[in-house]
Amino acid sequence: MIIVHRLNNSEFIINANQIETVESTPDTVITLVNDKKLIVKESIEEVLNAVMAYQRKVYVSAFQAVREGE
Repeated sequence: MIIVHRLNNSEFIINANQIETVESTPDTVITLVNDKKLIVKESIEEVLNAVMAYQRKVYVSAFQAVREGE
């Protein structure tokens, strides 16, 4: 899950695994796999960095759990 902001600065959380595309039109538009479109204040790079940080946390946690179970 990542935190993003609407254009009015209200914060909301989206499931990073549900993101299909991110584009700049010039506003940043996130399209989810269900075709819902969300306009956010963050740039494409900020969204990408948030998704990568989230995935890094998930994979590191999974890797640590596997190692502890050995």
